[in-house]
Amino acid sequence: MTLAELSTQLQALQGSTVTATDHSKQGVNLDVTITSNMIPEVARLMGEAKFALEAITGVDWLAEQQIEIVYDFTCYATGVRVAARTRVSRETPEVASISAVHPGANWHERESHDFFGITFTGHPGLIPLLLPEDADFHPLRKDYGT
Repeated sequence: MTLAELSTQLQALQGSTVTATDHSKQGVNLDVTITSNMIPEVARLMGEAKFALEAITGVDWLAEQQIEIVYDFTCYATGVRVAARTRVSRETPEVASISAVHPGANWHERESHDFFGITFTGHPGLIPLLLPEDADFHPLRKDYGT
């Protein structure tokens, strides 16, 4: 699948915004903003296009009371990179797990749960990856320790 075809398919998803970027400056070829309910569909589409999941991380937008979840996908055959991002409420940061589509998401989701408190519904075992099992804090939230 060409970059143009992928961009067209992602743009066809209702509510998505797709921006072509300069890979040499931004590190990605496409920056995609989606609603949280679109995550499973985008993950499926990226898998069908032979993209591997590289990372999942969070960004705490404390002033906006939101958590942004960023999914980085790479097609190793072409070097094309796509960042897909969504925002959820900071009070109840919850999105669907993509570990059934991209098995490597399992530990990325566990890490994001540890550090940002994001709940990945449908995850097969959202137990702490790096923090103690009884941890009741999320150290990468901007208000941690205050």
